[in-house]
Amino acid sequence: MSYGIRRSTPTPERQKDVSQQQPSGPHRQRPVGAPRRDQHLQGSPAKAAPLTPAQDRQWATLAHFGGILGFVPSLVIYLVFRHRGPFTAQEAKEALNFTLPPTVLAIVANLLALIPVVGGVFGIIAMLIWLFMTISGLAAGIHCNKGRPYRYPFNLRLIQ
Repeated sequence: MSYGIRRSTPTPERQKDVSQQQPSGPHRQRPVGAPRRDQHLQGSPAKAAPLTPAQDRQWATLAHFGGILGFVPSLVIYLVFRHRGPFTAQEAKEALNFTLPPTVLAIVANLLALIPVVGGVFGIIAMLIWLFMTISGLAAGIHCNKGRPYRYPFNLRLIQ
């Protein structure tokens, strides 16, 4: 019973050797998108364009608002935009200096919160640290969005 499915045996013309499908050596085809053998990388990557004043203010504001998530957003903004906008570089560094110590303290407090006897106290301390960073970051971001630099009152200024 074939049920309408026709099976044919491969003929010698239809069978191809793998070596015939992909030639080896200098005649082998290059993958799509791969550079040619004679094509060399030349020059250096293009330098990023400077930020416009509106973009500079926006990224500076976001660096302060990022304090809600700890020091990582201000660090990323500082590393990416420090050469593209002076206001962003200044404010991201200020936000990074402010958020780095409390973030480390919050991480330590959260780890100590795992201890059964005193965990509740350290959990509350970690929450208060996060609340302080959030309120301070929002106040600084609002101030920065108006185009004015912001200086945190309690800042260690670890990164110069």
